[in-house]
Amino acid sequence: MRVIALPLSLAVVALLGGAAATSDDKVPAATPDGPPRECLQLSQVRNSQVRSDQVIDFTVSGGKVYRNTLDAPCPELGFEQRFKHKTPLNQICSTDTITVLRNLGGLESGATCGLGTFQPVKLVKH
Repeated sequence: MRVIALPLSLAVVALLGGAAATSDDKVPAATPDGPPRECLQLSQVRNSQVRSDQVIDFTVSGGKVYRNTLDAPCPELGFEQRFKHKTPLNQICSTDTITVLRNLGGLESGATCGLGTFQPVKLVKH
């Protein structure tokens, strides 16, 4: 999976690709690795991985992972595995929203959901 910045008047980040997840899929275990952050610089985000309807892991330059647990489950996010985010700034913040991109013969907007804080984590290896 990869993060793609699209050249629009507003920065847009969309998660594309990957196999569809279901709500039954398990979110990988992780342990906190520092204090949570309110924002991440988009220029530092290298990858985002949708883990469920409520969890997205963002990997930044240097390999550090920030887990974002959304305020509430976001319908179809775990299944569709893609979203868009619009901002006039070069950052994604806990006060922002994302919109699920649904594939219905073409990409269409789905549910819009609020983000949570970005908790740095170390993923537990199995």
